[in-house]
Amino acid sequence: MDINFSFSHKSHEPEKCVLYVVGTPIGNLGDISLRAINILRNVSLIACEDTRQTKKIMSRFQFSNSLISFNKHNSFNKIPKIINNLNSGKSVALVSDAGMPSICDPGEGLIREAKLKGIQVVCIPGPCAALTALVSSGLPTSKFTFEGFPSKKKKEREKLLLEISKNEKTSILFESPNRLKRLLEDLREICGGEREIQVYRELTKKFEENIGCNINEVIDFFENKEIIGEITIVIKGIDNSNMDVDFNKIELKQELYDLINAGLKLPEASKYLAKKYNLKKRIIYNMYDSQGK
Repeated sequence: MDINFSFSHKSHEPEKCVLYVVGTPIGNLGDISLRAINILRNVSLIACEDTRQTKKIMSRFQFSNSLISFNKHNSFNKIPKIINNLNSGKSVALVSDAGMPSICDPGEGLIREAKLKGIQVVCIPGPCAALTALVSSGLPTSKFTFEGFPSKKKKEREKLLLEISKNEKTSILFESPNRLKRLLEDLREICGGEREIQVYRELTKKFEENIGCNINEVIDFFENKEIIGEITIVIKGIDNSNMDVDFNKIELKQELYDLINAGLKLPEASKYLAKKYNLKKRIIYNMYDSQGK
């Protein structure tokens, strides 16, 4: 494949002593920009989360360059070496496995250190799974929160999902395929099965899937299926205008805390009060504040 590129803007790139943060495709290699290819082809060095992934891009667009591995396992040792390269006059491109570097990867630390050392950082924008899913979802996009991967620790995970259950903004999550079913069950427990949700699998790839409407339907869809691929989840924010307000919130909140202080877990206390007062359990959940009353 013989590819010739002509650049009318920023044709002097890459410049010396600059860290280029380069967005790469999240699946379909055709999504890479001409500017990104120019940078990757001509920088002194490419710092890659996984050199095998970057080599696929280099092979597809027929160029070569010097690569070093830069990931969560070696970032502590590699950051000083990359900074030294930049200070010595070299240009460096930072890429992740897919999408924008520093989003749920160790690039954040390198960028921070470069800024602290007075090194210029230039972003070459590219695909991002979170935004790709958001704009495709049909859910509100003007205000949203990105939460990355939920913690594997139960307490931290429940705290995050509780915050999402109360959030009026659209929420975006990443999740591994082997933990997706558990996450969906937790979301149903805390947010309610009717909460609107869109689940994206393998965005931009050949077998891309978009599953959704509400949490119950997504759980049913995946019930007897093996889940593989990259997962991005978009959850609609809560509509407080539709909340049932025909009860004394102050008294109910106090009763909730009394039950928890007596030893009940939040799910148990919420289930009990929801049944007692004929309310949706998520209403009780949304009253709880782990930081205090």
